Amino acid sequence: MKRQQQFDSSQREGGAALLIAIFALLLISVVAIALIVSSGTDSALASNYRTSASAYYAALAGVEEARGRLMPTNPNYFPLPASPMGLTQVVYIINPSGGETVAPDNTSNPTTYPDNEYKQEFGVDVSARLVTKYTSVSPIAGLPGPSYKWVRINAVTEQSLGNPLTGTGVDVNSDGVIDAVTPLFYDPANKNAMNVVTPGLIETLTPPATASQALEITSYAVMPNGSQKMVQYVVRPLVVFPGLLTQGFPAALTLSGNNVFFDGPGTASFYIRGQDGCAGSSAMMPAIGYTNSAGGDTSHTNIIAGATPASNYQGAPLVPGPPPAPSTSSFSDVSAAMNPNWMTPSGLDAVVQDITNNADAVITGPTTPASFPPGMSPSHPMTIVVNGDLDLNAWHNTGYGLLLVTGTLKYDPDASWQGVVLVIGQGNFVSTKAGSGQINGAMFIAKTRDLAGNLLATLGAASFSQLGSGSNLGQGINYNSCLVQSAQGPITYKVLSFREIPLTN
Repeated sequence: MKRQQQFDSSQREGGAALLIAIFALLLISVVAIALIVSSGTDSALASNYRTSASAYYAALAGVEEARGRLMPTNPNYFPLPASPMGLTQVVYIINPSGGETVAPDNTSNPTTYPDNEYKQEFGVDVSARLVTKYTSVSPIAGLPGPSYKWVRINAVTEQSLGNPLTGTGVDVNSDGVIDAVTPLFYDPANKNAMNVVTPGLIETLTPPATASQALEITSYAVMPNGSQKMVQYVVRPLVVFPGLLTQGFPAALTLSGNNVFFDGPGTASFYIRGQDGCAGSSAMMPAIGYTNSAGGDTSHTNIIAGATPASNYQGAPLVPGPPPAPSTSSFSDVSAAMNPNWMTPSGLDAVVQDITNNADAVITGPTTPASFPPGMSPSHPMTIVVNGDLDLNAWHNTGYGLLLVTGTLKYDPDASWQGVVLVIGQGNFVSTKAGSGQINGAMFIAKTRDLAGNLLATLGAASFSQLGSGSNLGQGINYNSCLVQSAQGPITYKVLSFREIPLTN
C-alpha cells in the first residue's frame, strides 16, 4: 500500500513538471514572437524615418538651390521678373527625373506635381499667375540630384505668412487686418523703432530706400516610395548699406564718428572725386562726407585742414532735385543720408557680423594679400573680411568687390580696388608710400572699438592718413555707383524664418 501511494505521488509530480515545462515553452515562444514583431516594427519605423528624413533634406536642398541661384555671382544665376517682385509673378525651378513631367502650375493634373499649396496661401490658383520656369542644376555628370520636384519663389503678404491649413495670417503691423494684397518688405533701419509683430517686416506699397523685399522660397519633395515633404523659407537680400537718399554710399569717402581725422598727401596727383564714374550717371556726391557737425566737434575743421589743395576734392552736397554743378572743397555732413544702423557702434558691429557670416573669405590678421582667395575678377567680385590688420604694401594688383578690415588698413598707393572698402573697428587707414593706384567705388571708415577690442558706447574718431615723400602718392578715390552696387550685393539672401508645411494629401 505504501509503495502504491509513492507511485501515485510520483505520477502527480511528473504531470506538474510537464505543465511547468509547457508553460515555460509557451512563455518563451510569446517573448520570441514579441521580439520578432518589435524588431519588424523598429525596422519599419527606421525605414519610415529614413524616407521621411530623405524627403525633408531633398526639400531643403531645393530651397538652398533657389537661394543660391538668386545671387548674381552664382554661375547659374537667374534674375527675378522684377524688383520689387509683383504678387502676380511666380518663379519655379523644376526638377523632373526619369522623363517625367513636372508642371506645378498645371493644378488640374495630379500627375504633374501640382502646387495646390499656393492657393491655400494666396486664395488664387497659381495657374492664374505669370509663371516663369527654370530647370534645376542639381543633376551633375548624369548623376541624379535631390528628389525635390519643384521650388517656388514669390512675394510675401501677411496672409501668405499664416498657417495654410487654418487660414490664419500674421498681422505684422498690428492694424487688426490680415492683408492679402500688399507685399511685405524688410527694413533693418527701422526694425527697432517700429511697433510691429515681426521686427523688420513692414507692409507697404512704397518702401523706404533702406528696405528690401521679403520673398518666399517653397520646396516640394517626393521620394520614390511616395514620401513627401514641403518646406519654406522667408528670405530677404542682405545688401551692404542701402542708403536713405542714395541707394549707396553718401560720399566717395565717408568718415563716420566724432572728431574724425583726415590728412591727405597735399599733392596735385591725389584726388577724391564725388562725380559718379558709372556710365550714363549724372549723380554728384560729396568728395568727403562726415556725420557729426554738432557744436564742438572738429570733424569739418580737421577735414578742411588736411584736404589740400582744395581743388582736388570735387563733388557736390546731397540736395533734392537734379545734381548741382561740381564744386571744390566738397566736404559735407551726410548724417541725414545715413542708414541709422551705420551711425552707432552696435549697429555697425551687427553689419560687420552679417558681412563676416556671408563672406567669400574671412582671414585673421595681421595679414597680407597673399591670403586673398584666388579667382577675384571684374566678373567675379568677392567679399573679403580681414579680422585685424591688413598690409597692402608691395601689392601692385587690383581687387574687386567688398573689402572689410576691422583693424588698420595699411594701403599701398600702387594697389587698386574696384568696389567698396570698409574699415570698421579700429577705423584707421594709413599710407606712407608712393604709387599710381586708386580706389573706384566708395570708402567708409568708422571707429567702433578701442585698442583692447571693446565696443565703444559712441563712435570714435575715424582716421584717414595718406602721407609720404614724392609727388605721386596715389590717384585717390573716385565715386562709382556701378561698382558700389556690384560690391553691395546682395551678399546672400538671409533667412528670416523657416517652417515645414503640413501636407493634406
